[in-house]
Amino acid sequence: MKKDHLEILLEDIRGKFDLVLEGHDTLRKEIQDTRGELCEKINLVDFKVETVNRKIDGVGSRLSNEIRATTQKIDSVEVRLSEKIDAVAADLAAHRADTEIHQAHYGISENKD
Repeated sequence: MKKDHLEILLEDIRGKFDLVLEGHDTLRKEIQDTRGELCEKINLVDFKVETVNRKIDGVGSRLSNEIRATTQKIDSVEVRLSEKIDAVAADLAAHRADTEIHQAHYGISENKD
């Protein structure tokens, strides 16, 4: 009777062990499937990030060019304004010199109340 009882126990243990192995295989397959899906999603995210980086680089390049062009325009305006200011200063100096030469002939009168 002990031998029959032991055989029954061994058969029960073997059945449970087979269930554990089946569960292990199922979990391994699910983990592999999940890993594959995750890898696909990571690759998609990498692609999207690279695409965004290229767009950002393009925008940065265009902005750099626009800033450079704007800086050149500002420098050009500054040069022209400087030339005009110098011309006005020269005209003012000439007018002042002319006024000082004729100061003896012309007087400034102030009205006092």
